[in-house]
Amino acid sequence: MTKPLNPPVRILLGPGPSEIHPRVLEALAKPTVGHLDPYYLEVMNGLQQMLRELFRTKNPMTFAVSGTGSAGMETCVVNLIEPGDKILVCVNGVFGGRMADVAGRAGAQVTTIERPFGEVFSPDQIAEAVARVFGPALLRNRLPR
Repeated sequence: MTKPLNPPVRILLGPGPSEIHPRVLEALAKPTVGHLDPYYLEVMNGLQQMLRELFRTKNPMTFAVSGTGSAGMETCVVNLIEPGDKILVCVNGVFGGRMADVAGRAGAQVTTIERPFGEVFSPDQIAEAVARVFGPALLRNRLPR
């Protein structure tokens, strides 16, 4: 016989996931409903509406994606990048490298600029790379200086 799970309460100080609000824990203790249950659809419709208000859109295809930050990054890249598109990725750690990989799998022409882990890119480094990859016209027309 197994004993019930009773994990200790900890203060999580990492980048995430972080501590869970008691209201969320309470909601997780509620009965589970199926993905086609009318109540579930009602909750999801309400969530969609709140997301539309948050992102100031009327797009009916607004929906939540449950996943890690990497899943969100991949969702963004594969929905915006088409095969042959140029993309510039700043790599200064694991996640930048992962974004470059995802963009490559999406068929993008990937250019990376790199800094050691934890170091930041200066605006001038990014501006130079944007001008090199996309041309100076994009830099003049799109980036505030």
